[in-house]
Amino acid sequence: MTEHKHFLVFKPYGFISQLGSNDLRQRRKKKFLAELHDWPEGMMPIGRLDEKSEGLLLMTTDGKLSDYINRSGVEKEYYALVDGIPTQEQLMQLMQGIAIGLEGEKYTTKPCVVKILQESPLLPNRGKKIRDARHGPITWLSITIQEGKFRQVRKMTSAIGCPTLRLVRVRIGNLKLHELQPGEVLEWDGEV
Repeated sequence: MTEHKHFLVFKPYGFISQLGSNDLRQRRKKKFLAELHDWPEGMMPIGRLDEKSEGLLLMTTDGKLSDYINRSGVEKEYYALVDGIPTQEQLMQLMQGIAIGLEGEKYTTKPCVVKILQESPLLPNRGKKIRDARHGPITWLSITIQEGKFRQVRKMTSAIGCPTLRLVRVRIGNLKLHELQPGEVLEWDGEV
């Protein structure tokens, strides 16, 4: 029986959620997870975070675990810094499910949990400047979803007129970002 390896990673802003690429142009211009750690053979990310998103990313050599987390409705919590101050009506739209574009089709997201964070979360600096409150109101939201469509959270906040300025995944199931720093990698036992 193969003993699988599992890791928690704080994926930094500007990294792609894959180990590398065969495309020479992409390798010259992009940053990949292989730069963060000497990964065991067969390592794969569980789900993805787009290049501009950051936060908790799980890595494993266990394809069954990856499939379980991606397909079973495991909660994923994000902190989203959005442009503007969403109204109660806009927050309800997010919570009840909102139509977003997905692969050229309209898709209605599943109900989710959305809360306004009363204080800015303690997160490491992103490394690239973000528009701040001097240029208009901003709001931190906690958004917990049980699915993970392509750029879903960004599309959801955009659909209510409050585009995402910064997006950080802080939790997957019971696993939390805690005090990991960007680029930090920790072993994990494979339990969610």
